Amino acid sequence: MPEQKTKPTKVSVTRFIASVPDERRRAEAKQLLKVFKAATGKRPVMWGPSIVGYGSYHYKYASGHEGDCCLAGFSPREAAISVYITAGFARMGPLLQKLGRHKKAVGCLYIPRLDEVDLEVLEQMIRQSVAEVRERVSTRSAR
Repeated sequence: MPEQKTKPTKVSVTRFIASVPDERRRAEAKQLLKVFKAATGKRPVMWGPSIVGYGSYHYKYASGHEGDCCLAGFSPREAAISVYITAGFARMGPLLQKLGRHKKAVGCLYIPRLDEVDLEVLEQMIRQSVAEVRERVSTRSAR
């Protein structure tokens, strides 16, 4: 099986954020550090070259593929901020409606501008996702 590409690194989160070329995106990343810290209670760690991750969990698919992933994280990309909601959005309909301008994929929110979303709602979504992932992992471990 191929080796997992995105894993924790020793790169400084502070240095990574300082290196974000766009001033607004850099400021948004600093805001998100506070939101994610409040939501997860964890310290940020770089996952790969561009994801600021919080916490971790081990996953294993029916195919046998397994690895580790951050419980939640973000990446201040040029076009939009990517926010990783690991649990997905199945139980988040009402929160998504209140969030503000965004697009979503399976486990990722794309936020063009942080000032166009409700940060309290985003924090709730992160908290809910982390709780759901922890519940799934502990349920699997108990079997």
